[in-house]
Amino acid sequence: MQGTVDGFSYGLVTPVAAYMMACLGGALGLRCTTRSIRNGRSFKPGWLALGATAIGSGIWTMHFIAMMGFTVAEAPIGYDRATTFASLAVAIVMVGIGIFIVGYRGATPMALVTGGTITGLGVASMHYLGMAGMRLQGRLEYDTLTVVLSVVIAVVAATSALWAAVSVHGFLASLGASLVMGIAVSGMHYTGMAAVSVHLHGAAGTGDSAASLLAPMLIGPVVFLLIAGVVVMFDPLLVMGAPDWQRAAQGVPARPGVPAQRAGQRQGQPAAWAADRSPRRGAPRSGDW
Repeated sequence: MQGTVDGFSYGLVTPVAAYMMACLGGALGLRCTTRSIRNGRSFKPGWLALGATAIGSGIWTMHFIAMMGFTVAEAPIGYDRATTFASLAVAIVMVGIGIFIVGYRGATPMALVTGGTITGLGVASMHYLGMAGMRLQGRLEYDTLTVVLSVVIAVVAATSALWAAVSVHGFLASLGASLVMGIAVSGMHYTGMAAVSVHLHGAAGTGDSAASLLAPMLIGPVVFLLIAGVVVMFDPLLVMGAPDWQRAAQGVPARPGVPAQRAGQRQGQPAAWAADRSPRRGAPRSGDW
């Protein structure tokens, strides 16, 4: 017996909320990756790991918020916690591999293709592993061509996101890139869901709603994304780069994400040399000779 599937049982509430979480995770990940690349004095592995965790958590949270609206009319749906959280680990690890490849190799074609493919396959694996964690009196069946299309969308979206992470440095440009990234991730999810049909085994049962089962599991990743957002907000270099007044005073062109030069430092001159050449209190000046 075929089950009656509804992916929008709450209307537009779950798609919009899921899209916002995908955008939030993407925006945080892009800014953290930019911070690691544009500021040579930052702890690159730490910022790349934070960016990977933000993007992976955002994608995972997006998936399961969207799944709150997925129902089968004839059967209740449950979720296996171990499989559900394993899909989160897969998302973070695979996105991390892609970000570290591009973060250290740069936006070369080989790095982007390799990192984008690994990241995209990780996103797709997260999606279908999360679907494997569903428990209901029946089995899920997939249309092969639609599944392939969802994987292609995931790889293209991941490659574009990695390119934006190393090539788009302005805050507004990164914000725009995260909005596009949210559309791509959401498109991949709902394309994958369009491939699903449910074949029921037994009679209808009763149980808790998907929202009541998933909401407790989403608390941790959502809290992490909010904390990461606070970190971004309180790091001016990560958000906007060096202050405009500081760049203007030093005659340095605006380059978001690049720390401003110290006083007395010429462009291309090492900071330590500039510090040695700066006037010291009590030291003779040129006019004193």
